[in-house]
Order: sequence, then C-alpha cells, then structure tokens
Amino acid sequence: MSGWQDTDFGRIPQSWDLMTVADIKGTDKRAIAMGPFGSNIKAENFVARGVPVIKGTNFNFAKYVSGEFVFLTDDKADELLGSNCHAGDLVFTHRGTIGQVCLIPKNGFERYVISQSGMKLTVNPALIDNEFLFYFFKSEYGQFQILKYESQVGVPSLSNPLTSLKEIKVHVPPPPEQKAIATMLSSLDDKIDLLHRQNQTLEAMAETLFRQWFIEATPQPSPQPSPSGRGGENEACVIADLVDFNPLRSLSKGSVAPYLEMSSVNNATFNPDTWYDRPFSSGTKFINGDTLIARITPCLENGKTAFVTFLDQDQVGWGSTEFIVMRPRSGLHPFFAYVLARNQDFRDFAEGCLAGSSGRQRVETSHLKNYPFCLPSHQAIAKFNSMSEAVMPKLHLNFMQIRTLEKLRDNLLPKLMSGEVRVEV
Repeated sequence: MSGWQDTDFGRIPQSWDLMTVADIKGTDKRAIAMGPFGSNIKAENFVARGVPVIKGTNFNFAKYVSGEFVFLTDDKADELLGSNCHAGDLVFTHRGTIGQVCLIPKNGFERYVISQSGMKLTVNPALIDNEFLFYFFKSEYGQFQILKYESQVGVPSLSNPLTSLKEIKVHVPPPPEQKAIATMLSSLDDKIDLLHRQNQTLEAMAETLFRQWFIEATPQPSPQPSPSGRGGENEACVIADLVDFNPLRSLSKGSVAPYLEMSSVNNATFNPDTWYDRPFSSGTKFINGDTLIARITPCLENGKTAFVTFLDQDQVGWGSTEFIVMRPRSGLHPFFAYVLARNQDFRDFAEGCLAGSSGRQRVETSHLKNYPFCLPSHQAIAKFNSMSEAVMPKLHLNFMQIRTLEKLRDNLLPKLMSGEVRVEV
C-alpha cells in the first residue's frame, strides 16, 4: 500500500521512523538508570519529609506517579544521584508487576528517587515527546515490547533491564504529530483525572460528615453493648443493630450474572475497575446499594471496599467468597455502610477480627458484628440520608463518565499509535 511501511508491529505510515529507546534517550549519562540496590535504602533512611521514593504502589495510577510516598533526606538523595527522577521522566517497573509505566508530574516534587524495583528514562525532547512515548508504552504493542523481555524464572522481572529497555523499538511520527496524538489522549486522561478527583473529594466529605455526626457528636460507646439492646438515641449498641451482614440474595446456579473479582475492587474509591458476565457457581451475592468489604488479608488492610451501583435494576451480581456484604437496615441510606467501612476506627476493629494461619487470615464476621457504636439520633440520620441522596447520584454519574472516557481512550490508543487514525497538525 502506497504511503505505508511494514514493521514487526504491522504497517505504519511511511513518514514515521522506527527507532530504539537508545536512539531517543537523553544525552546525559544518567538518562537511563535503575534504582539503587536495596542495601542503599534502608528503613532507617526514611524521614517525615524530603525527597520521595517511588515504590511499586506509586505506579498504581493512570498516568503520573502518586499516592503515599516515603521520603529520604536531600543528602541521601544526593548519594543516589543516578536514581534521581525529574519532571517529564518516564519510570518503569523491572521487578514485581512488569509493564507498569508512569510519568513524573510537572507540578509534583522537585525530584524523586526510583526504588530498587524500578528504572527511569529521560528522553531527548528534540526527537520524542515524553507524553507520546508514555502512551506508546501503554499501548498493546508497547506492552508487548516490554513483556517480551520478562524472565520466566522466580519473581517476575526483566532480563538485563537497562539493556532490554534500550533495545525496545518505537515507531516515531514527526514531532508535530507526536504532540497532537499526545494532546488528544492527554485531554481524555485529564478529564478522567478530574472526575476521579471530584469523586475523591465527595467521598472525603462524606467520611468527614459521618465522623462528625455519628462519632464526634455522640458519646463514645463502651466496649460492651447495653443489656437493653436498641433503646434511646445515643445508647450504646453494636453495629449489627444497624447493619445486616451477608443478607440473603438469590441467584440460580448456572445463571449468567455480573461477576466482580477481588482484584477489580478499588483500594480508595467506591467504584470497581471492571466486572464481567459469568455463570454463577459459588460465591458472594449482592445487589445495588450493597457494600462489599474484603475479609481476607492483605486485601482488607489494603482497603479493598466497594459500593455497588453498576447492576441493572433488580439484578443480582456475585463475586469472590472473600467479600463481606453489608447493608444498613430500614431508615438508613445504603451509603451509610460504605462510609462506615471506610472509617479508620472500623477498619482497625475489622483487622482485630482477623483469625487463621499467617498469610491467610480472614475476618470473623461474628466478631465484626460486635463493633461498638452509638444509636444515632433521628437528626443525624436525617442529615446523613439527605447528604447521601445528593452525593451518591453525582458519584455514580462521574463513575459512568469515567468508564465512557476510558473506553474511548482505549479504543483510540491503538489506532493512533499505528497511524490507522491520523491527527491533523
């Protein structure tokens, strides 16, 4: 076909070049570097503030490294100068979860240090746009180029990480087209990020109000519930007086229904990443408005919790047997159970209910039901229900918009990276 050239990726426009990462890296001798050996960063090196260290958990974001960091002093970061990263650098994992890639944000810290399981790449901006290269590595072909060097022995890792990275082939459009492609994809990611941030703010607001109305504004309950059980407002009770655990849901064996894996449950927000239809066999059943909390370690400690909104009306979904289902009783908005499940005091109590052999401990639901609480006032319940009626539809709408934009981005990505869809410049 005129105007096209054949590569191991397939046909790409004739005007695009095929280069290696070694061709497009920066001119500095530290343009490609690995994190320091583990012995060079020890627990005693960490301080409250300073230069952040990029660990594996800091890759769990769509585009930029983020999350909770540990810090080194400036002097320690200077000792590890070869592993320093700056705005615009790309960072990769070469050990553990292979294929992860992120950018260092422009509005983040002045510098970062990549950990021993990572490596960094500084590009030559005259040859390659760093955001275009990021999206290249997020594409199916870019992932293939990374994963083809994965070692199949022991812990997942890249064979000769720096050499492997340098050898990766990249199809490179002219600079104006690179920029146009990156801008189009970034505009989608920026909108997705904005919606995520809105939801994080709404959830944080709901958690703050929950604490004010149900914990700080009421007397603290004693460890034991009062003999009278449910009595007047602010009387001590247990959470099982307000919330049902693992309520009965019906689903016929073999019927096809939405299935939610534990790995798809988010650590920080209510919405799961994905779900799919699957014939029901054996698992935890749930409906819209149910809260799911992980009962197994380390998923519980990692914060895996979901509020179900993705099912059709009257539809029953199912998932891992390692979920606990929570549903407030009549009079309380279903969102109450989710905000409760995000409350740190409740989570600490749940972790105290873990039992079993080391590494496979599970929450004993019978103990979790005895979480001490105070019967909330009618006024507090009314305020919380009103807030939930306003917040929950916005959370769900943002969630659905995020899924639509992610689908659009994921459909565009391979087409833009192959030249099948061209961007006018």
